[in-house]
Amino acid sequence: MYELTALIILVVMGLALTRAFKGPTLYDRILAVNNFGTKTVLLIAVLGFLSGRPDFLDIAIVYALINFISVIGILRFFEYSTKKPTEEGD
Repeated sequence: MYELTALIILVVMGLALTRAFKGPTLYDRILAVNNFGTKTVLLIAVLGFLSGRPDFLDIAIVYALINFISVIGILRFFEYSTKKPTEEGD
């Protein structure tokens, strides 16, 4: 049963990668990468359960934090890199 769950998560991760490469806008791509990271956390947890190693959950939590911080950082980078400088006379 959990093997099927892991397989379904892998399929959804493939769909997220497809959206990340084909996304029409930057925000669609960032959302797809965030979705891929979330599914990776789920996959790590399921694989930890399948192998009988509960310490995989710690790795999944650390990966979730890294994914969250990196997505916020990427959004901030693109937010400030696309702004046009304002003129001081306005």
